[in-house]
Amino acid sequence: MLQAQLTIDPAHRVAPVRRRTFGTFVEHLGRCVYTGIYEPGHPTADENGFRGDVLALTRELGVTTVRYPGGNFVSGYRWEDGIGPRERRPRRLDLAWHSTETNEIGIDEFMRWSRLAGLEPMMAVNLGTRGVQEAVDLLEYCNIPSGTTLSDLRIANGTKDPHDIRMWCLGNEMDGPWQIGHKTAHEYGRIAAETARAMRMVDPSLELVACGSSGSSMPTFGTWEATVLEETYDLVDHISCHAYYEEKDGDLAGFLACASDMEHFISTVVSTADQVGARLGSSKKISVSFDEWNVWYLSRVKAAEPGQDWPVAPPLLEDHYHLADAVAFGSLLITLLRHSDRVAAACLAQLVNVIAPIMTEPGGRAWRQTTFHPFAQAARLAKGDVVRVEPVCPTYETAEFGAVPVLHAVATRDETETTLFVVNRSTDEPVELELDARALVSGTGAVRIAEATTLTHEDVYARNTADDPDRVAPRPNTNHQSDPLRIVLPPVSWNVIRLTRS
Repeated sequence: MLQAQLTIDPAHRVAPVRRRTFGTFVEHLGRCVYTGIYEPGHPTADENGFRGDVLALTRELGVTTVRYPGGNFVSGYRWEDGIGPRERRPRRLDLAWHSTETNEIGIDEFMRWSRLAGLEPMMAVNLGTRGVQEAVDLLEYCNIPSGTTLSDLRIANGTKDPHDIRMWCLGNEMDGPWQIGHKTAHEYGRIAAETARAMRMVDPSLELVACGSSGSSMPTFGTWEATVLEETYDLVDHISCHAYYEEKDGDLAGFLACASDMEHFISTVVSTADQVGARLGSSKKISVSFDEWNVWYLSRVKAAEPGQDWPVAPPLLEDHYHLADAVAFGSLLITLLRHSDRVAAACLAQLVNVIAPIMTEPGGRAWRQTTFHPFAQAARLAKGDVVRVEPVCPTYETAEFGAVPVLHAVATRDETETTLFVVNRSTDEPVELELDARALVSGTGAVRIAEATTLTHEDVYARNTADDPDRVAPRPNTNHQSDPLRIVLPPVSWNVIRLTRS
């Protein structure tokens, strides 16, 4: 058994827990919208056609914000197609995902669903095939109370009150050659700046997100951020990061260390942004919107073949996650929390069916994937301030990231309790973790483990299914009862430890 120590000291405060860290993403892709959040005729559907079982799981997941409508989809999207009477809405070819978009769900329906789910919307505008005027028109439709052509059109379409969307993404992954309307950094920086300037003429208080790199492995990474921010620095609040990870060639140990790349990604983008700010003589700090992140087996994705039909809501990117995926996923979530001083928002991509924590059957059941659990626990229990912790523990070697600590952790703390989130990356060794919590005590009293849960399984590739939805789920960890501040963490595990003062 491996040995480790960890000190929790409130003086190592990073920042307040940002509720927007627990965002998600709904794109018109595959079955995310149709037979995902929306399925008229489903036994649980409400009068709007929204699946009640998915709404219940969304609330249980604890998500706070939702990015919409893309994603690659937005770079060819005409928002006007999704408003007004459904029977008059056009059917369009979706070039991004080789599908037919029926436009049954549009801005007004999505906002209705967001309110039912209790989520803050993050809206993306099309800067691939469209530009400044279309973005301003969408803003007018959504946010102006009344008295203009587009605001009155919203009212005529059945939505009296403005949607009042505060956070807007200026396009999506414009650095990617796969993107409709792909641009160079300078081209994108110019149109993003002009769009931001015009949108702020309508409402100076908007929060705007410029497109950063769609991955740290992009050949333009770093130079893209620098060029874009040279154009947009005074006009935007955040720059985006996107990252996906998967196990490659059976390298489980390397996969469990993938958060090392996310740590590097965030640090590099922050340094680049600060360098641009210094060069411009600005005291403003640009934050990171990590508005796409997840485990995604991109190597399994097959491009649509030319000449095929253009199906409606085909099953695309429906990864079925196992325990190891959930543990790597939890480590990514730990990373986002560890950088709460600069990561202002994050979006798990996506919510339902498409690389998602929630899966559904058309007309049938909905269930929690393994990745559901780390997210739900962190969203529920991360409160107060983020406290940085650095476990003293053994390391192991990886081909991609070098020596990596066996444990990856973060803590959060409020007036009543401290919660520790810890991943054991070891593929074969439990870790006995000793906690030093003396700094949490003032005066008399002591700190003890009040509750601990572990997400693990004897089979690291165990999955949840509709027939066995709780095969991989958090279980009580009682391996601390002989010592109030010592606990054993199984190999390949996500662990949540709640501490209280007695």
